[in-house]
Amino acid sequence: MKLQKQAALRGQDGFTLIELMVVVVILAVLAAFVAPKLMDRPDEARIVKAKQDIGAIASALQLYKLDNFIYPTTDQGLEALVKEPTDEPLPKHWKPYLEQMPMDPWGNPYLYLSPGEHGDFDVYTLGADNQDGGEGINATIGNWGLK
Repeated sequence: MKLQKQAALRGQDGFTLIELMVVVVILAVLAAFVAPKLMDRPDEARIVKAKQDIGAIASALQLYKLDNFIYPTTDQGLEALVKEPTDEPLPKHWKPYLEQMPMDPWGNPYLYLSPGEHGDFDVYTLGADNQDGGEGINATIGNWGLK
């Protein structure tokens, strides 16, 4: 009985070098196709986060106007949503509209114009390169493009 087990085990010596090389090549080919698709996801996530932040800020600005009858001026900036402005025009019924002002996904403050070039106000980020215009992650993202 012991001899039969030993004879059966001799036929199963493991994988050959060629079999291992084929597996490594298959894994390398799969990685070459899958890795670039996964690497683009963080950039897409940053763009989505910027759009969500801009939407939330735009909603807070709408509430600010409902309470105070005007939007904050460009000089008062988006900080007027977090901290009561001290310069004119003073809001009549101010309250905090955001707990804190978020930074864009690339670590820059969101920009604000009132009146805006695209509407009553513009809230936007210049993207990863912090330059006006651009494409992809370098594109300017603003509230006018969210509708």
